[in-house]
Amino acid sequence: MRAALGVTLALAGVVLALPHLNNRQVSNDNVAYITDPNTYCMILPRFEHVDVGASEYPGGMKTFCSPNGIFDRNAQGENPQDFWSNVEMSTAPGINGARRVQLTGCIRPELSTQLNPSDGGGQYDSSGGEGGLGNPHGSVCLGYNHYVEIVEPAGRRACIRCCDDPADCPLTMDTLGCQTVIPGSYFDCTS
Repeated sequence: MRAALGVTLALAGVVLALPHLNNRQVSNDNVAYITDPNTYCMILPRFEHVDVGASEYPGGMKTFCSPNGIFDRNAQGENPQDFWSNVEMSTAPGINGARRVQLTGCIRPELSTQLNPSDGGGQYDSSGGEGGLGNPHGSVCLGYNHYVEIVEPAGRRACIRCCDDPADCPLTMDTLGCQTVIPGSYFDCTS
């Protein structure tokens, strides 16, 4: 119940606080959010065993949430409870002092039917892609202006950051990976 209320309030914040996103049709299968390491949604390939890069086409991506984070079982997929093997959340202010929240750490790609464990990975975001409308198109992080997410199954790493200042969610370094785009704790993900 608390998670559902938090998501409802966050969605209200998206609609009210983000006039530049008012033209976006927010769909529950096209959102990310972070409440805590056990309550989150992120974007993954819509179809099973698809490389992240190969999913980057209209309709190829979908919201997948933690069991505690899912709020629309008809539109969203569910990540396994132990998808993250080691994860850290940070709410440290951004480079210009703006709000941001992030999850960084190690994943178990073999537990997700959506991922190929040998895939080098790729990036999803709210402000890149064609016309700067996101990849997937129209996606948002509830309660924030922007997000960037990188999933690296072969490196057993993932990271997602929701931010108010676009400087905190860089889009031009996707090939450099999580540790460069979203600095944080990545433990020893290869073991």
